[in-house]
Amino acid sequence: MPLSPAAHDPAGAGSVSGRSPQGAEPPSGRTEAEPAAGDPAGAGWVSGRSPQGAERTTAAPSDPAHRSAPEETPRRTPGPTDAEPTPTEPAADEPAEPTPAEPAAGGPATGRRGRAALLTAALTAALLLLALLSAGIGAYHIPTADVLASVQHHLGLGGAPLDRVGESVLWNVRLPRVVLALLVGASLGCAGALMQGVFGNPLAEPGVIGISAGAAVGAVAAIGLGLSFFGNWTITVCAFTAGLITVSAVYLLSRNGGRTEVVTLILTGIAVNAFAGALIGLFVFFADSGQVNQITFWQLGSLAQATWPKVLAVLPCALAGLLVAPFYARRLDLLSLGEGPARHLGIDVERLRRALILVVALLTAAAVAVAGVITFIGLLVPHLLRMANGPGHRFLVPGSALAGAVVLVAGDLAARTLAQPAELPLGVLTALIGSPFFFWLLRRTRRKQGGWA
Repeated sequence: MPLSPAAHDPAGAGSVSGRSPQGAEPPSGRTEAEPAAGDPAGAGWVSGRSPQGAERTTAAPSDPAHRSAPEETPRRTPGPTDAEPTPTEPAADEPAEPTPAEPAAGGPATGRRGRAALLTAALTAALLLLALLSAGIGAYHIPTADVLASVQHHLGLGGAPLDRVGESVLWNVRLPRVVLALLVGASLGCAGALMQGVFGNPLAEPGVIGISAGAAVGAVAAIGLGLSFFGNWTITVCAFTAGLITVSAVYLLSRNGGRTEVVTLILTGIAVNAFAGALIGLFVFFADSGQVNQITFWQLGSLAQATWPKVLAVLPCALAGLLVAPFYARRLDLLSLGEGPARHLGIDVERLRRALILVVALLTAAAVAVAGVITFIGLLVPHLLRMANGPGHRFLVPGSALAGAVVLVAGDLAARTLAQPAELPLGVLTALIGSPFFFWLLRRTRRKQGGWA
């Protein structure tokens, strides 16, 4: 009795004749029990039609009718006529080469961490240097060595105090202003990074989309109506409430189909800024001369009225927002992949956005309550850091706070010294510098996306 083809098929697959005339011979005089000489796997013939018209198919190994027992399947030693391995499968004795898409272990990540550490050290050094220069430069010049000596004396580390006028200027005028600029700049820079992460586009910023103007309305309302129900915290509470209402309205109006559109975001910011300006004008109309001066201060933005009580009033809000924000960095990285992937990775997107909106409103209200409307810090700073070290929020969020402090301390120093003895409004100066950057960024984003339509 002749053996079945499956009994001598080395791969256990055999070749089965499908609907061929009875007795049709395999091509090239090959017997059914012999695999092709160039078939290294011995898997039988490829499905097709032979020159004699016989149709050949490859039997599936899982087919019980053609499966051969392991002990009945002799192993054939590969001969010299066997085909060489295909190019897609390298030989066993040759090490597989890494694909170009696979980076070397620790390459880009290590380089990015190194750049982040270098940027952090550079920004910290720049902030310390600018703080010393800002504390000494002004109408009453104080040498940097004397500033350091006075600070050391107050900290109990030696040094020597200045004369009576110098001590008063340094500790009652200059240092409160430097500390306030540091807090406000850090708050605005961190708020900008959070806003861009929450809305998922590079044009979001508290001032551009109207949150700063909305918070200013709350502060102006507290001034114009003479509110004092929270004491020194009244302006801060009113600014925070108005900023929270504004950011919530912007968030709801700028979403369409489950995502935030850039055009809708900008148009919403224009509408909110216009409405806030109308409300501020209304309060100016009904205010007296003293209140008008204060309201003008809020509109232009300035640190000229910095005092230690104002620093203490804004310090808890600013520190709370700055300490909480870095804990959301990983979730912001996941959100940058898109809402769908973030949800699949376990992120509650709506809850995350609501929490970050509260943090942004807290930071913005803290800044506006003591410095007025200062725009473009939150837009410019995160972009510069993103260009330098990539979009990762683990560095971007705290780095934006540090860089925002550097930018605003430098801006306040320029506002005090560029037009001496007069002083430029800080909000006007940042808008003059930030507006061209925003125009360039708008064109760049539009060019990358191929238009807004």
